[in-house]
Amino acid sequence: MPELPEVETVRRTVEPLVVGRRALSVRTSGLPLRLGRPVDVKGLRKALVGQRIVAVARRAKYLLIEAEGGGVVLVHLGMTGRLTVAAPGAPVRPHTHVTIGLDGGFELRYADARRFGFVAPARVDRLDRVPELALLGIEPLGPALTDDALAELARGVRTSSKAFLLDQSRVAGLGNIYVCEALFRAGISPRMAAGRLSRPELARLRAAIVAVLELGLSNRGTTFSDFIDADGREGENAEYLRVYLREGEPCLNGCEATIRRITQNGRSTFFCARCQSRKSMIVAT
Repeated sequence: MPELPEVETVRRTVEPLVVGRRALSVRTSGLPLRLGRPVDVKGLRKALVGQRIVAVARRAKYLLIEAEGGGVVLVHLGMTGRLTVAAPGAPVRPHTHVTIGLDGGFELRYADARRFGFVAPARVDRLDRVPELALLGIEPLGPALTDDALAELARGVRTSSKAFLLDQSRVAGLGNIYVCEALFRAGISPRMAAGRLSRPELARLRAAIVAVLELGLSNRGTTFSDFIDADGREGENAEYLRVYLREGEPCLNGCEATIRRITQNGRSTFFCARCQSRKSMIVAT
């Protein structure tokens, strides 16, 4: 599933192509998206048609396409969603479920083979009432995520540090890839209860979160199979991952251990048991 760096990469590539353009139409495939929910075509048309797009914003893993009249289109990419801007006459990709016609013949297209994402209308002055956004926690690349803030969020938490970071109501936008990478960089066991982490460990963790997200952004996201940006390009961050999907390979810290994989809450966790231990003084760089 695309995480913050991938969604932000899409935002950065979509925005210059659509801002200033007027939305002329909205078409759908007629198929439902996430949880079998039908696409609200009438609501999308009301939010967009006849209005110029003024911004493309992001909140956690959600994209917000804002129109001059106050309408907003909320987009979540799910697992296989792609948001691209097609030039006039460009062939339509399979599994395209929402098409927003723009002036100049361009089209903003949402394709999703597995239909786990969604596209929904909202209002810019009522975003706090959108259920998907209302429960989101701190943006990890914003000023609100300080050492003190992370320590407060972790206070008394009995779940693992891995589950803690995946909880979108605490820190929003992180997913399995970047959580594994951040815990490795910080030298913290994914099985350690978040509430047991010391202040120095939490400070390292906050810095590691920022570092792995910024690295992902600089490499335009991580592509394994489905992710592409609005220009149709794959991300290049996969070659910079230090533990994710590297089970059985030597630890890149040079500790002579190999990367292990365990399952936590139904998801694979990749880590180095030697480096990510309180007995170890090695911290990934």
